[in-house]
Amino acid sequence: MKRTLFNENWTVKPGVQDPFSALFGGAAQGKPVTLPHDAMIEEDRDPNCESGGQAGFYPAKSYTYTKVFTAPETWQGRRTLVEFEGVMQKAMVYLNGEFLMSHAYGYTGFTVDLTSYLRYGQENELKVLALGQEKASRWYSGMGIYRDVYLLQGGSAYISDIKITTETIEEGYAVLRVDGRAVIQSAQPKTVELRLNIEGAAPLSAMLCLAPGENSFFQRVTVDSPALWSPETPKMYACKAELYEGEIMLDAETARFGIRTLQLDARQGLRINGKTVKLRGACIHHDNGVIGCTNLYEAERFRMEQLKEAGFNAIRSAHHPAGPSLLKACDDVGILVMDELADMWNEPKNPHDFGLDFAKFWEDAAAEMVVKDYNHPSVVLYSTGNEIPEISKAQGYALHRAITEKIKGLDPTRYTTCGINGFLAVSDALGSMMEQEKQETISASNAGAGSEALNSMMGASQWEQTDKFSESALLTERLEPSVSSVDVAGYNYLTARHIPENLRHPDRVVVGSETFPPEIGRLWPIVRDNPHVIGDFTWTGYDYLGEAGIGIPHYGEVTAQGMFPDRLAYCGDIDLNAARRPVSYLREIAFGLRHEPYIAVHRPEVFGKAFDSNNWKYFDSLHSWTYPGQEGKPTRVYVLADCDEVELTVNGQSLGRKKVGEVLPYTAAYDVDYQPGELKAVGYRDGKPCGEDLLGTASAVAAMKVTVSNDNVRAGGQGLSFATVDLVDESGAPNLADGRTVTVKVEGAGSLQGFGSADPSSEGSYQSNTCPAFHGRVMAVIRGGMDAGECRVTFSAEGLQDVSVTLQVTAQ
Repeated sequence: MKRTLFNENWTVKPGVQDPFSALFGGAAQGKPVTLPHDAMIEEDRDPNCESGGQAGFYPAKSYTYTKVFTAPETWQGRRTLVEFEGVMQKAMVYLNGEFLMSHAYGYTGFTVDLTSYLRYGQENELKVLALGQEKASRWYSGMGIYRDVYLLQGGSAYISDIKITTETIEEGYAVLRVDGRAVIQSAQPKTVELRLNIEGAAPLSAMLCLAPGENSFFQRVTVDSPALWSPETPKMYACKAELYEGEIMLDAETARFGIRTLQLDARQGLRINGKTVKLRGACIHHDNGVIGCTNLYEAERFRMEQLKEAGFNAIRSAHHPAGPSLLKACDDVGILVMDELADMWNEPKNPHDFGLDFAKFWEDAAAEMVVKDYNHPSVVLYSTGNEIPEISKAQGYALHRAITEKIKGLDPTRYTTCGINGFLAVSDALGSMMEQEKQETISASNAGAGSEALNSMMGASQWEQTDKFSESALLTERLEPSVSSVDVAGYNYLTARHIPENLRHPDRVVVGSETFPPEIGRLWPIVRDNPHVIGDFTWTGYDYLGEAGIGIPHYGEVTAQGMFPDRLAYCGDIDLNAARRPVSYLREIAFGLRHEPYIAVHRPEVFGKAFDSNNWKYFDSLHSWTYPGQEGKPTRVYVLADCDEVELTVNGQSLGRKKVGEVLPYTAAYDVDYQPGELKAVGYRDGKPCGEDLLGTASAVAAMKVTVSNDNVRAGGQGLSFATVDLVDESGAPNLADGRTVTVKVEGAGSLQGFGSADPSSEGSYQSNTCPAFHGRVMAVIRGGMDAGECRVTFSAEGLQDVSVTLQVTAQ
């Protein structure tokens, strides 16, 4: 079908219009927007909103989106559909006042047929109600039409779907199977010619005799000298399929795909194109920081590029199906994907979440996820769900088998897993040691706040206690039926099960579907050295909105999960402004990807103070030796390295050599009195220097250093550029201690989509054009306008010279 973006010329207004308001003139006017659009991020945060820290204190509301468009007379006789890739949280769709359909799950797409109610040669009104409720998500969900919308049109004969499967890869060629569906709208059969064109393959032509309605077809195509898709070489192909009647082209459809094969077993793990790959994974939520859940390709690609540069090669879409733009970015960057169906089945975790609708709609949701994913080579695993309470019960076993069979029936080429939480699996029998925590969890769950209580209980558990629990006979008994129904056993925070699992079941494959960030030092050797363990996914790779405070070190206060004005989780390896935190370098070292030492300095102003520690929180440290006002105060310097010994010097004075890993893996620690100057760490392997890290005290900030992700931005409201502003001294060194306010001004062919810092407890709006720097950095996101031209972005701050950058907004 002809496929056209349908993102322009929408309006949005809060609430759902009362039908009586139209009679009495009370209908509010809408605000013009270009989709995708997150309405929630534009709301003022409310410390008293019911969702609280789960949503970062953003209130949940409903919104009405409207688009008025003309349907030309030439559309008559054609089938006209609109595809929504995602509307949060629930959607109801109307055309010219007629109800068309509803959709209950904000993370899957749906298609609406407009044909029967279009007014040809006249204006038509398409209305979408985006219905939101408090306590519908355990994280920031966003609200509105937050993903792309497409207009789809087909004539007398059209192609409705194409799937490409790599059947075999041989020396010098690959064999593909192209499956498709063609629709005939006439009452009579039609004979058409199918033409397929794929790079590296001879053009293919086949005659199809199609009956009225929907018809399936398939063809095999051989591609010579194929470039195989992998994380290292993410080559994408295009399959162009055309239907001809004589020399008249009736329809054309293009599908992107990659050529690659998957294999899985306990002796060689996960293989891509015959090569074993370990999943260096990051769990992520779906928001894009200061722009909320606005789901544009450049935003997803920017995030994936930052993760890959930090050493990750895989993501887990937690805890919902990934959007098409994210999967496209993963295809292009070379990031493997575990795509997850849902965070709950029939036992809700919040009063208004998808659990209320799961029994009726899970089959549709699973089909929508698989159809969306099929041509994306980045997707290698489907997860049936995350931390499902009923997974260890009789009904849960049966439902798990049904979900797995549904997914495998739709896509037998990929593998299934699950994210199992052991505490939930035996929540009715944790014993006296955890009785109090259990009662608090049950009580909080009944009040709709179960996620905070569970996080508090798990985060407070020491690894030794968790390990003992992970290997309990009761847990093994409860999990076995569900684990045996998937291809890969997925364990959340159950690392101690990985090795014994192979002794119990030599052919079972395991993945760490969710683990604590600081655990990577002891965890990765288990992954590396055991073929049946195919990887690990940390919680989390990139910081995100909601679950506020789970990773924030609150000094002098004890909290379950955070308090206003906390807005971010703050447990990401990478912060909201794309800066890597120290735990990211620990992970890179554990992965074997970094061989130079890395210095992390505990902030002297809080050293020695107690904070509400949990297992998601790493040392409260920075890669900085600039702490004005802290001269002479004690602190601790952590040197992260994979060598035998390290030596630390302060202003040329050696503090001696220390063995690495004696207390914590890949770590040596020194107690130091802070004094400005130079801090240097040298690593030694076999007695010889093997790398160093150097930190100097920055002088006063003298300038702003602006870095843009790209200076050529797509027009049509679909392009983005990320501009990071670092406060630097006269030598260009960043000064992480400076928190002065930065102002941004955008002129010309673009607009400010979002502006903010990585401060997890900031109180300002991301729609403001001013923001205090956090650790010396702020970030602005610029969105290209509808028309081509130049966009000038100017940053200013007190005492500093303005800095401007010019972006070219172009039609692409």
